Amino acid sequence: MKRFFRTLLALIYLLAGIAHIRSPGGFLQITPDWVPYPKQVILLTGIAEIAGAIGLMIPPRMIPHIRYAAGIGLALYALCVYPANINHAVNNLAIGGETASWLYHAPRLAFQPVFIWWALIAGGVINWPFKRK
Repeated sequence: MKRFFRTLLALIYLLAGIAHIRSPGGFLQITPDWVPYPKQVILLTGIAEIAGAIGLMIPPRMIPHIRYAAGIGLALYALCVYPANINHAVNNLAIGGETASWLYHAPRLAFQPVFIWWALIAGGVINWPFKRK
């Protein structure tokens, strides 16, 4: 089960990373004004997501600690992009001419801490609330 959820998270981040690189427009629209060099930041976040996804899938026996580092990296990534999600919600920013309701924003904002926890679990950084065998 743990492998399934690690793979699912890696797939989510892989697809998101590709989206950041191939279609940065929507991400640029929700990036707060205080972020310097937003185009470059969006590109780097896409690369970080892809690298983290790959890192989660590399067995620890191949490269020790890579999965651990990927888990920490993706958790920090999820924390760092939270301001963009807040900006999107609070300022009701349109992406592609469409605005989203709080039926979209509220679960997205509430789920961000879960993504942080999920990355830490997937990377083997924490095991809470599960018990070790």
